[in-house]
Amino acid sequence: MPQTAREKIIVALDVPSAEAARGAMQELAGQAVWCKIGMELFTSEGPDIVRFAVQHGFSVFLDLKFHDIPNTVAAGVRSAVSLGVKMLTIHASGGPEMMHVAAAAAAESETQVLAVTVLTSSDRATLAAIGLDVEPKDQVLRLAKEAHRAGVTGLVCSPLEITAIRSALGDSIALVTPGVRPTGSAMGDQKRVMTPADAVRAGANWLVIGRPIMAAPSRADAFQAIESEIAQVLSEISPTN
Repeated sequence: MPQTAREKIIVALDVPSAEAARGAMQELAGQAVWCKIGMELFTSEGPDIVRFAVQHGFSVFLDLKFHDIPNTVAAGVRSAVSLGVKMLTIHASGGPEMMHVAAAAAAESETQVLAVTVLTSSDRATLAAIGLDVEPKDQVLRLAKEAHRAGVTGLVCSPLEITAIRSALGDSIALVTPGVRPTGSAMGDQKRVMTPADAVRAGANWLVIGRPIMAAPSRADAFQAIESEIAQVLSEISPTN
């Protein structure tokens, strides 16, 4: 689990090209420990951009949200493990068997499998549109418990569900939270959000932060401001941090 403020921040490299991603990594070198490579960048540049990040000292969170038949997902997890990523995502809605084989495929590696519960862009109306007449929080808890039973040791959830998950599953489960926006930042397409400080107070282990850093005039300054905010919270929670 991360100990320092900078270790808690995962910078989302939501850019369309390797050139843009390399520029961001160079700008944040020496500050950011983690970067997230998601659908847009991976589809554009493929495994080479993951290898570049790993070779340049970044811990990589590969966020492709695997959701397929169990054998296919297990094979995808093994391929991601071979790239040296530290975390990857699967959709919890793929079901217990899919989650179990995904976790097993990474069990002998240093890669942690995270189950995505309900996307932070979703609200009750979104769930109702796909036939789920349930509050997002209740669906998150249902999927979180299924993931835990399937042997998955980490979850992706909105910061608004952290407290409920901690109450249900305890502190051993790793929680990665997108939907984090510093005070004054635009929400964009996110619907269930929280500030970095509040997310850490609630019990998030890692915070995925994209646009507030990537779209800032100085990414290094934006990262440092968020790091300082989190460090202040950590000092309040445990003066030894």
